Amino acid sequence: MWKQILQYLYLRKKDPNAPDNINVKFMHGMNRISIFMFLFALVVIVIRLFVKR
Repeated sequence: MWKQILQYLYLRKKDPNAPDNINVKFMHGMNRISIFMFLFALVVIVIRLFVKR
């Protein structure tokens, strides 16, 4: 699981043996977008916690 997340965040090279078709590319793209949105939301929540106090 962690290997896949590191690949989504471009911190690790892609597995050369992984299947490479359009459906898998779209799925990984959607997963990458959702991870970035989640991280952005966490940053916003942390900033709001520190600014309100």
